[in-house]
Amino acid sequence: MTAVTGARPDELWFTRCPVPTATGIAADLGLLDAEFADEGITVRSLQDVPADVAADHHYTHALPGLFREGGNVPALWARSRGEATRLVGLTWIEESQAILVRAESGIATPEQLRGLRLAVPRHEIAIDFWRAMALHGFAGALSLAGAGLADARLVEVPGARGIGQWEAELAALDRGEVDAVYVKGALAVEAAVRHGAVVAVDLDAAVDPRARINNGTPRPITVHRDLLDHHPELVTRFLAVLVEAADWAPGHPAEVARILGAETGAGAFGVAGAYRELGPDTLRIDLSAERLDLLARQERFLHEQGFLAAPVDVHAWAAPEPLRLARELVEARRAQSGGSARPPVHMSDPTGPLGLTPASAQSLDPEPSRISTLEASHE
Repeated sequence: MTAVTGARPDELWFTRCPVPTATGIAADLGLLDAEFADEGITVRSLQDVPADVAADHHYTHALPGLFREGGNVPALWARSRGEATRLVGLTWIEESQAILVRAESGIATPEQLRGLRLAVPRHEIAIDFWRAMALHGFAGALSLAGAGLADARLVEVPGARGIGQWEAELAALDRGEVDAVYVKGALAVEAAVRHGAVVAVDLDAAVDPRARINNGTPRPITVHRDLLDHHPELVTRFLAVLVEAADWAPGHPAEVARILGAETGAGAFGVAGAYRELGPDTLRIDLSAERLDLLARQERFLHEQGFLAAPVDVHAWAAPEPLRLARELVEARRAQSGGSARPPVHMSDPTGPLGLTPASAQSLDPEPSRISTLEASHE
């Protein structure tokens, strides 16, 4: 695959996870297409490329022209392996992190998790973010009782393909093989109802954000260093679109709920249950010292648990200038337009979702994926 050079690219790529992201909203509204169309730059989504072509790039970030907004476990994993990425933004979205138990168990406090059998999934994939999420979710819950993972029994649950998120762990709970399961997100809300499981610990209610640190909290926006080094203005403009989408979202809850349903694959019940508070700061992008420190805590946890090949200096990884310039650009545009924001655009494209054509898919490395499609299901 060729690196980005001084020549202006005619394609930009983005990828996001099936969770609330500014990228997903901007893509749905057609804002990314509209930003670059006049210059002949096509914006493509990895989610519209066949999985055997795109899956590696979503996790390894080896595609030089790629922006990624998704879970921090794969992003930190890729950086720890030496991939030349830069951290250009962070979001923090509460999305119904919880510890589920059987309804008849009587377990209702973090203290009661001591000594219990906690479900820890294992998937045979390159970076098992499912396992990382469960471990840190349980660690966060136990920390509320002044305890840690060593104070409980970790029970490995083999992951299963094609049966839905959290299903292997919840099935083990049904069979009495484990006592508690960590879940998060809209599909987890629906899965809990199907299995009759109840919430023992609502991590979203924890006052201390350190107890809520996990794969999506905080959630990074990363870009390949080649693109940032050679075309910083494109990175600034891409981020400006995400800032506009994030700023537009709080004033349009019904439209955002529709987009979240499409992004997550969940119904209205799951979306409403997982994303209860979509306030003005829900999708706000920043690189504040607080969020960087929270991500650094996640990095230390992942390294201690063996998920990272090498330590990652989160503060050195961060590149704050593009986001600063993006915010300045957004303010300048608003001043020029009398204070109005640009969304929505809702561009239509006969070539398919987000303008994908067969030729654009072929521009990616056709080497078969080494990462299971299971990984693409949730972050």
